[in-house]
Amino acid sequence: MKLDRKEILAALETITIAGEGKNMVESGAVKNVLIFGNEVTVDLLISTPAMHIKKRAEDDIKKLIHEKFSPDAEVKVNIKVEAQANPNEIKGKAIPGISNIIAVASGKGGVGKSTVTANLAVTLAKMGFKVGILDADIYGPSMPIMFDVENEKPISVTVDGKSKMKPVESYEIKILSIGFFTAPSQAVIWRGPMASKALNQMIFDADWGQLDFMLIDLPPGTGDIHLSIMQSLPITGAVIVSTPQAVALADAKKGVSMFLSDSINVPVLGIIENMAYFTPEELPNNKYYIFGKEGAKNLAEDLQVPFLGEVPLVQSIREAGDYGRPAALQTASVIERVFEEITRNVVQETVNRNESLPPTEAIKITTMAGCSAVKK
Repeated sequence: MKLDRKEILAALETITIAGEGKNMVESGAVKNVLIFGNEVTVDLLISTPAMHIKKRAEDDIKKLIHEKFSPDAEVKVNIKVEAQANPNEIKGKAIPGISNIIAVASGKGGVGKSTVTANLAVTLAKMGFKVGILDADIYGPSMPIMFDVENEKPISVTVDGKSKMKPVESYEIKILSIGFFTAPSQAVIWRGPMASKALNQMIFDADWGQLDFMLIDLPPGTGDIHLSIMQSLPITGAVIVSTPQAVALADAKKGVSMFLSDSINVPVLGIIENMAYFTPEELPNNKYYIFGKEGAKNLAEDLQVPFLGEVPLVQSIREAGDYGRPAALQTASVIERVFEEITRNVVQETVNRNESLPPTEAIKITTMAGCSAVKK
């Protein structure tokens, strides 16, 4: 079948880009369609930088041309992002010297988000990166225990004439946590504004120095602390941690939805499946899928976000966290290899994100008629 430009343009009117409201021809997203024999090139200009929307637009175009015109056609989709100007827009307040800020989140508690954060951090450091952790889990800070620095306190240093907090360091990771400022048995009973103020102090009143990666260990769920962090900082991307069972996946899906919503618009670098399977020492070739098999992997495919890898259910991971020495520090171990693979995937997705998308901006939260609104 001979490919015809007008027929392809007419067919593209059946595809709508998420968030545009109109089909991609009517909205002006299709800038050009070029045909050279069996090759079709479609140039798109869209205003939404989210990776999953770009990928879906590309897949929809290829599927349409292959099914409606020629299954053998070589289809290339060039997508350019052009953010719409907004005079009321505020730029994210970046921290000088920090290259990438990665939020590590989970839809629900108990899935091992903090454990994954700690092991990602030490693996990044072993790879030669300069790494910091902001423990933003205000009501359940874990990092002081996981890095064996429960009794440490940040000291005050003078930087450019200003007094700053010096993060506590352990295993070459710079760490700040509300756990450094409260007794281990003391509950943090704060309303949202107090928690937000404490977070802002740890973010902007600290001497973080030069960091390649800052990992933010967020609380479970999708609440006020998440909005405060994204209001304060331009997040490079988010990593979602989930276990394979349905109840955890349902909440993980909400977490992905929050970051990718039009009002937040933080790229999701991928999903990590924790407690993926259990292998007894006496049966090293056996895998027992206690919480379900490949649930997070299937969720990543359904949501069209990257799957970053799976972490087995291993007793030594829990023990290492309790003893304050993240398990990924164990050389020549299965856990070290697992986290090396996952961390390489996180780094690669961060590189891909930085090459293909503009910098993320902090969101602006306003209050109108008694209700809060979130906008870019």
